[in-house]
Amino acid sequence: MSDKVMNATKQLPLDLTFRAALGREDFLVAPCNEEAVALLDMWPAWPTVSTVLYGPAGSGKTHLINVWCETSKARVIRGEDLQNENVPTLVEGATAVAVDDADLCPDWEALLHLYNLAKEQGISLLLTAKQPPSRWNIDLRDLDSRLRTAQVGALRAPEEDFMAALLLKQFSDRHLSITPDVLAYLLPRLERSFTAVRDFVTAVDAESLAARRKITVPLAGQVLEMLQSQTKED
Repeated sequence: MSDKVMNATKQLPLDLTFRAALGREDFLVAPCNEEAVALLDMWPAWPTVSTVLYGPAGSGKTHLINVWCETSKARVIRGEDLQNENVPTLVEGATAVAVDDADLCPDWEALLHLYNLAKEQGISLLLTAKQPPSRWNIDLRDLDSRLRTAQVGALRAPEEDFMAALLLKQFSDRHLSITPDVLAYLLPRLERSFTAVRDFVTAVDAESLAARRKITVPLAGQVLEMLQSQTKED
């Protein structure tokens, strides 16, 4: 474990920036997400209609959409729910619209319709996906050409230092303490994602309360095994 991570047990936030999300959570800005955050910070002075954030599951895309929607008062819809018939209602009276997992849109015509209406009405459009638009296998030339003009920001899996900060922040939010040996045990074993950190801290908190046990390496290992078993069953 690096010296920087060890210092994280004594002082937050590892030279990272805390940012409010939805008025009750904190979002950490770090090298793995600063490109995407910088694009959102440019709003409402975006030079293009659409902005696309992409990254692997658990990299924070949905969290960033929530942060941006709180700021922009945007309406949000899941890509799998986007249909041609609901586009007019989605943009009516809106100043901004977000589509989470836009690459899962079942009808590219619907996304093209949304893009065109957003451009006509001066509406900002934020899209998220696991891959950049160039890899969405879009078979609609008009949509493909429009999305090539979008601002694109990448999110990567959290680095070790960032994972340490996430764990410390999640434990702190629950008024729990984590010792250096538990942190050192978790970092090489926990999946590097926001989701994995949240699920682990939630589960270990519940198990600690139920068993009236301190959070130790054995308890952490037990909870990790339980979560891994649940994932296999799913």
